[in-house]
Amino acid sequence: MSNLGTKTQLYCEANGKDYDTEVFAGNIIVQDDGTGAVIKVWNVDGLTKPTDSQLAALDSDATKSENNAVIRATRKTSYGDIGEQLDEIYKDIDAWKARIKKIKDDNPKE
Repeated sequence: MSNLGTKTQLYCEANGKDYDTEVFAGNIIVQDDGTGAVIKVWNVDGLTKPTDSQLAALDSDATKSENNAVIRATRKTSYGDIGEQLDEIYKDIDAWKARIKKIKDDNPKE
């Protein structure tokens, strides 16, 4: 099951709102008081608070988004420093391509 914050983000984006801006402004606050995550504050101009069924409908996409974020982080670590990559490209671009392809193949996105 996916994170409420991720489902809320997808809901905002699907309705033309920038989730990060709304969270930064304090218009959306998701909180977990120990009994489960809930939307504590929803003050998004022009967008009603999502219902439980609307959020549940986003569960699959949210799980995919969260899994892909983990994969992106793993890839980024595996790629290494950009300066080292540039040196690797300069010395042997084909070896670099093969290494990057292996990293992507070993860590496929959904």
